[in-house]
Amino acid sequence: MTVFRLDRDVVMAEGPDAISFLQGQLSADVTRLAVGDSAFSFVLQPTGKVVALVRCTRIGGNAVAIDVDAGWGPVVIERLERFKLRTRCELTQVPWGVVHVSGEEARGPWLVASETGSGVEVLGPVDELPRADGDAMAYEAARIAAGVPRMGSELTEDTIPAEAGPAILGRSVSFTKGCYTGQELVARIDSRGGNVPRQIRVVHMEGPDLPPVGAVVSRDEGDVGRLTSVALTRSDGPFAVALASIQRGTQAPAEVVVRWADGEARGFLPGEGASDT
Repeated sequence: MTVFRLDRDVVMAEGPDAISFLQGQLSADVTRLAVGDSAFSFVLQPTGKVVALVRCTRIGGNAVAIDVDAGWGPVVIERLERFKLRTRCELTQVPWGVVHVSGEEARGPWLVASETGSGVEVLGPVDELPRADGDAMAYEAARIAAGVPRMGSELTEDTIPAEAGPAILGRSVSFTKGCYTGQELVARIDSRGGNVPRQIRVVHMEGPDLPPVGAVVSRDEGDVGRLTSVALTRSDGPFAVALASIQRGTQAPAEVVVRWADGEARGFLPGEGASDT
């Protein structure tokens, strides 16, 4: 069994009105979650821009654990509290953690938050989770190769959900649940075919130098984007893998060049929707 500890905050939403309150605040259909089920979701500003990408796990009849990238727990609480008028729902950041577990014992006696291609992600009180022993860089490379965005890197207060790409949007947004805060922009862009000025895309690169975050992605027609996350790989594939914000209309698959102040690397932009998962 191999265990990677993920840098996540966990917020507990509890109370008689917790489910109905979250249903009106999150992009996922929370009412469809049975105890033990999970769903990714966006927490949005009223304008439709991203506050956070979270995962909701129903752990009881009126209790939901909301995990989010480290440092963003207080942001989620502050945003939800602003709309919690006369609502019986307590929001508290709790000393829980999240780990990725792979191997024969992956399912263990833990609360499963999500299944992945290589194992499961589980959450619970930090002292009850298995101890991490995996290579953090290897997990980061897997996250990037799968096209999973991170708060503060790919997702900021200026991001709209459709920029995260169709795979993330499909896992995080219900288009049938009814109204929630920020829904108008999401629905309007979906009705127009999901076209946005840029989207988060995976870029594979050759060595020997590792580009920094912010390096420019170029094609023959000029600059088409910038890297937002970068990691070395630990396999026989490309030397490095990155996520980048790429302009709409950039044709793929295609060869690209990644340039920064004192270097450049050859790269490859896979076709839309392609990833290593």
